[in-house]
Amino acid sequence: MPALCRDCLTTLDTAPASGRCPSCRSPRLLAHPDLFTLSIAHMDCDAFYASVEKRDDPGLADKPLIVGGGSRGVVSTCCYLARIHGVRSAMPMFQALKLCPEAVVVKPRMDRYVQVSRQIRAMMELLTPAIEPLSLDEAFLDLTGTARLHGAPPAVMLARLTRQMETELGVTGSIGLSHNKFLAKIASDLDKPRGFSVIGPAETQGFLAKQSVRILWGVGTATQAALDQAGIRSISDLLRWDRADLTARFGQMGDRLWHLARGIDHRRVARDAAVKSISKETTFSEDTSDPDLLDGHLWRLAEQVADRAKAKGFAGRTVTLKLKRGDFQTLTRRQALSDATQMADRIYRTARGLLDQAGAVGPLRLIGVGIADLCPEDQADRAADLLDPDAAKRAAAERATDAIRARFGQDAIVKGRALR
Repeated sequence: MPALCRDCLTTLDTAPASGRCPSCRSPRLLAHPDLFTLSIAHMDCDAFYASVEKRDDPGLADKPLIVGGGSRGVVSTCCYLARIHGVRSAMPMFQALKLCPEAVVVKPRMDRYVQVSRQIRAMMELLTPAIEPLSLDEAFLDLTGTARLHGAPPAVMLARLTRQMETELGVTGSIGLSHNKFLAKIASDLDKPRGFSVIGPAETQGFLAKQSVRILWGVGTATQAALDQAGIRSISDLLRWDRADLTARFGQMGDRLWHLARGIDHRRVARDAAVKSISKETTFSEDTSDPDLLDGHLWRLAEQVADRAKAKGFAGRTVTLKLKRGDFQTLTRRQALSDATQMADRIYRTARGLLDQAGAVGPLRLIGVGIADLCPEDQADRAADLLDPDAAKRAAAERATDAIRARFGQDAIVKGRALR
């Protein structure tokens, strides 16, 4: 069985019985029958935001770290030391601190994460042009046909990529390698952190049959509940259904589940797949109808959406508002703009109007803000608003605020409504 040392990149025709690399004695030896023939990969950074924070502040290296908001905010991400205590992404901050009171909490620095993400992307570009980013810290790569170019199979180049990320950027990543995107993404999560997992064609069926349906792409809480009612809890349960019966009961989702349960995914790695929207939401620790509290969250969410849009060079022609009530009913409101925007002030004011129009729908457990119908930022905020003559002044003030924050940090200037 062929093998690869992930530390020194030695390749072997046959994996040694000792399980260690004969060249450097490292135990990080990867062996798989299809190791040097597979070429579809998913790279996922390990606790990306937390890794960047620990790299920039070595004093945090041995401490549990949470990246997130205040006591009523949520966890954006956390390091693995915090995860040992049960802390998870999207968990309310009060709950996370109850589980891990010794954790250090830092606010997200999106501009810094974007910078490191671009450095990682530049490393990927040296391997293949077929890169499909999913977020700042993960991407699909198709290395089909690159072995001749690099003089090494895709697995070796992927191991070299994560080693380069760790040595040059101080950020670790995990690799999933398989014969399609669906399985590659599953594989990247099997051995975190600093993992490298392979799912070959021969083992696909046996591997999937043991898994819960939750591992399938697109199966969330609502879909799982519907599958539970049909007696489908595992993929082995799903395999007993005919394709026609699944489609009749679950529509297009049923047809997709039939394919994924068999490891079938024909999607190509699409370079620079269009980003359709940018959004941010927060879940409250307690359901609330407090107008001041909702207004404060609305502003902070609008500001985060604007920050992401500016970092990615996008603007949106539509503002969206998402509300989830205490009974889990979700309401979505949208408003098209006269011209695209990436300004927090304009996103906030539009979302605030949508919230007022929604009326007394509380108490709420979640609120979210986003922009959609994206376009390049050079098409943004060009039309004057005759009904709001102060809009241009507020936009100029926001640009000045962005410049000051870029130089002195996110907390250099804080709006009063952000403190609500």
